[in-house]
Amino acid sequence: ITAAMDTWAQGPAALPPPRQSQTPVLPVEGERNILITSALPYVNNVPHLGNIIGCVLSADTFARYCRLRGWNTLFVCGTDEYGTATETRALEEGLSPRELCDRYHQIHAQVYSWFRISFDHFGRTTTPHQTRIAQDIFQRLLARGFLLQDTLEQLRCERCGRYLADRFVEGTCPFCSYAEARGDQCDKCGKLINAVELKNPQCKLCHGVPVVTPTQHLFLDLPKLEGRLEAWLERSWATGDWTANARHITRTWLRDGLKPRCITRDLTWGTPVPLDGFRDKVFYVWFDAPIGYLSITANYTDQWERWWKNPQQ
Repeated sequence: ITAAMDTWAQGPAALPPPRQSQTPVLPVEGERNILITSALPYVNNVPHLGNIIGCVLSADTFARYCRLRGWNTLFVCGTDEYGTATETRALEEGLSPRELCDRYHQIHAQVYSWFRISFDHFGRTTTPHQTRIAQDIFQRLLARGFLLQDTLEQLRCERCGRYLADRFVEGTCPFCSYAEARGDQCDKCGKLINAVELKNPQCKLCHGVPVVTPTQHLFLDLPKLEGRLEAWLERSWATGDWTANARHITRTWLRDGLKPRCITRDLTWGTPVPLDGFRDKVFYVWFDAPIGYLSITANYTDQWERWWKNPQQ
């Protein structure tokens, strides 16, 4: 408090000179380098105050604080553009998924610019860099034995000639008998649903009756990583600032045992899976989207690895 009062009494002349900005912003040896990301807003709607307050504004406030402190700061964000929600909205608006993403990405960028959110770069996930980096991570997982294959039963519409993602199916809820339940959740009773459990399922595209069909998918073998993850968490909990809630949720996952997670989908809108037998599939958006932080940085600078693979700085 005394130091703060002394600095205040001396006035602006006592402040260090403002940092000279560089383009692109890159880590600097011997300085405090801060990389800030905020959750990637989904592209299929117009952002509202809740979106901005929930993630973008708090990150912007922190970025401004870091810059005022004279720290070398990079702040990136962008729109999350793959997944079934994009396909569904595109069908509703009579657009292709690409056209829909182009439209709403521009709207998002304009809204954040109007609010003067101080991104150094606002990008998107539907780029060649995203494909390259996501496929590279996939190939590394494959080479190290962290992927496995398994069969899932999915609803397939023979009239449309496609497997139906959860949001492309409606039917009667098996729990409460609500007649307009979606293939992933019932809006009346709130329970999660596996699409093949729906009674009287119907394709949302052609209103035909889909049939249950087996299909091969790729899974991330999380149980194989469980021991290493537990050891890392113990070290991180001892030295890092984890909230009580974050610790509790993570411990619950480990207590129940990690399960293999499917990372592929029978869709056309997404990052293609570069493996024979699966080239008609794309990566599940929750495998793909977090990689967007890396690819958006890569679209900002070809030296992106200096931010993401450089723990010494």
